[in-house]
Amino acid sequence: MHKLIDKVKSLFSDDIGIDLGTANTLVYVKGRGIVINEPSMVAINKKTGQVVAVGQDAKEMLGRTPGHVRAVQPLIDGVISDFEVTEEMLSYLINKAQNGFKLIGPRVVVGIPSGITGVETRAVRDAAMNAGARTVHIVEEPMAAAIGIELPVHEPTGSMVIDIGGGTTDIGVISLSGLVNSRNIKVAGDKLNNDIITYVRNEFKILIGEKSAEDAKISAGAIGDSEGGLETTVRGRDLVTGLPREILVTDKDIKEAIHHSVTQLVDMTKEVLETTPPEVVSDIMQSGIYLVGGGALIRGLSEMLSEMLGGMRIIVADDPLTAVVRGTGIILDDIDAYKESLKEHENQISPTA
Repeated sequence: MHKLIDKVKSLFSDDIGIDLGTANTLVYVKGRGIVINEPSMVAINKKTGQVVAVGQDAKEMLGRTPGHVRAVQPLIDGVISDFEVTEEMLSYLINKAQNGFKLIGPRVVVGIPSGITGVETRAVRDAAMNAGARTVHIVEEPMAAAIGIELPVHEPTGSMVIDIGGGTTDIGVISLSGLVNSRNIKVAGDKLNNDIITYVRNEFKILIGEKSAEDAKISAGAIGDSEGGLETTVRGRDLVTGLPREILVTDKDIKEAIHHSVTQLVDMTKEVLETTPPEVVSDIMQSGIYLVGGGALIRGLSEMLSEMLGGMRIIVADDPLTAVVRGTGIILDDIDAYKESLKEHENQISPTA
């Protein structure tokens, strides 16, 4: 009966999967695939309190807004820092994803970092409900990523996923539809950007913005024994003269800037392996560790991780940026099959509502 009701409701609404990230939010619509991939950014008019822009439009305004407009990230380190702004962003994304007017709200599956508190989880759920969702299911991102890259999550076999996002890195060990062990560390894309900003300020006496740091990381970012030769132009304000200045930043500069943070990431991975049951570690040694998220695309990271973890096989997943949202889409196709993998108490309203 419950399934029949859901089928009838699906005729009047779209089922939506959301990877709610610090840096980017991706939206999957059942039957249509990934329809939105936009920065988790909202621009607000401080005089009126009105939302001026959301997503890519808001990111373009970052560092360029007049005094009465501010561009904000409503999620910090994977957690909602501004509830009302997050609600506005989710409402915008859900409305944009829905294919025309719908009589009832969608079922929504939201991916969140592992280890966040019950209060923080409830904030995500409430924001999605207030943004128009009919029911909200919560899944931790390492689990969603493992499902998205088609690891055998239901089987009594250990799998390991490292999801390097914008605000946090999630390290998860999965077996029998659950997280056997997990850690969440605030060393991810945003931290690497700040490392680059600090390095350029200290070494070159130039102040650059977050967007410039991110562009440098993408263009010249490389760690490990890379061939070298990568470089990019960075523009900023000379701290001595106060005038604009541009310099060339090489892959060696980026490597030095982010080395400490990458070492922290490796140490946390070691800690997870050390506290995971031996039988599960044995499975991981055979299957390897899977890298997903934007950080998985940093050149040389997989090789460096492998070397520092005693030669363990590190696999960069296909299309790592979309692994989590693809997982939410697979869950939407058969929520009952994945109910053991969802956070407890995912339903807020009765099945007949």
